[in-house]
Amino acid sequence: MPNVVAEKPALQYGSIGIATPVVLAPMAGITNTAFRRLCREFGGGLFVSEMVTSRALIERTEESMRLIGHHESEDIRSVQLYGVDPATIGNAVTMLVAENRADHIDLNFGCPVPKVTRKGGGAALPWKADLFASIVKSAVKAAGSVPVTIKMRKGIDQDHLTFLDAGKAARDAGVAAIALHGRTASDYYSGTADWQAIAELRAALPDAQVLGNGDIWSAEDAIRMMRETGVNGIVVGRGCLGRPWLFRDLQLAMDSYLKNPDANYSGAQIQPNLGEVADAFKRHAELLVEFFEDELRACRDIRKHVAWYFKGYQVGGEFRAALAQVENLKHMDDILGRLDRNLPYPGDAAEGPRGRLGGAKSCALPENWLKSRELEGAQKIELLGAELDVSGG
Repeated sequence: MPNVVAEKPALQYGSIGIATPVVLAPMAGITNTAFRRLCREFGGGLFVSEMVTSRALIERTEESMRLIGHHESEDIRSVQLYGVDPATIGNAVTMLVAENRADHIDLNFGCPVPKVTRKGGGAALPWKADLFASIVKSAVKAAGSVPVTIKMRKGIDQDHLTFLDAGKAARDAGVAAIALHGRTASDYYSGTADWQAIAELRAALPDAQVLGNGDIWSAEDAIRMMRETGVNGIVVGRGCLGRPWLFRDLQLAMDSYLKNPDANYSGAQIQPNLGEVADAFKRHAELLVEFFEDELRACRDIRKHVAWYFKGYQVGGEFRAALAQVENLKHMDDILGRLDRNLPYPGDAAEGPRGRLGGAKSCALPENWLKSRELEGAQKIELLGAELDVSGG
C-alpha cells in the first residue's frame, strides 16, 4: 500500500496523500518505469504510467502488462487507462484492483492524436456526454476505494468545448481530481495553453480538486499557474523531457508556495553543468536497461532523449550524432567521456518548450460526430476501432 502523508497533504486521492502537488503527465514511450524512477530520485509528486488501452489490458497482451508494471520503489502505483466502452473500462479497472496492480487510476480523455480521435476516442470522446459519463461512472464503481482521476482537454475546438460539462459530470461521478490541459484537440500542441479556461473550471468546481496542465516549462511557470488559476496542483509533461531535475525545482517551489503563497519565488534552483546532465543521461540509460532487460533496446530507446537532455549546451553536432547511435553502456561512456564536464548551465538556451510542438490542425473525427452530443448506433460500432493499439499515444 502507498504511504499516507502524516500532515495534511496538498492533494488527497482517497487515502493517498500527495505532499507535493505535482503530477507527471503520462506520455507514450516516455513515462515508463525507468523515467518515473529517475524523476522520483529528484523530487516528489505523483508519477503516472504510460497510457494503456483497456481492451489490451483485459486481453493481457504482453506489452500492456509491461506498461502497467511498477518498480518496488514506487510507493504509489499509478496507471493511466484509455478506453471507449464503459463495460471494457469497468472490466479493466476491476482487474487492476482485484489483482492489486494499482493504487490510483487515471482516465485519459485528452489524447489529440488523429488515429485516436478519428475513431471517437481521446479528446473527441467527451463530446458524447452520455458516453463520457458512463465510462467515468463505470470506472469509479469498479475501482471501489481506489481513487480514480481524469485528464482532459478543453474540447474538440473553440466551437465545440466540453471541459465544463465534462468536469461537472466527472465530479458527480465521484472522481478524486480533474486535470485540464488548456488546449483543444485541434490546438494539438501549438500556441499558448489557455490558463483562463483552467481558472474557469476551477471556479466552476469549488468542491473538487482541479489540476492545471499546459506550458509548465519551469517551477516559476508552475507557481504562476497556481496563483493565476487557483488550481490544487499542476501536471507537467513535455517540460520535464531531458530535465528530470525539474521535479526538484518543483518540489522546492511548491514547498515555498504552500507555506506562503504570496512570497516571491526566485526561479530555477537546479542549474546543472554539463557533467551533471551527462550523469543524469547515463542514469536514465541504466534504468532503461533494468526495465527492458535488454541493453541494446535500452540504448535505442534513450536515443530519442538526446536532444532534450543536451538542449542549449554547446556540445556540437558530431557529439549529438554519435550519442544518437549509441549501442551499449560502454559505448555511451566513451562518447560522454569526450565532454567538458565543467561547462556551465547555459541559461535560457536550455529552457523553454521541448517535445511535441506541431501546428493547429482540424481534429480528425468519425463521420457526423458533431451532429449530436449523444452517441448514435452506427458510431458505437465505429468506436470499437479506437482500442486496437496497446497504447493510444
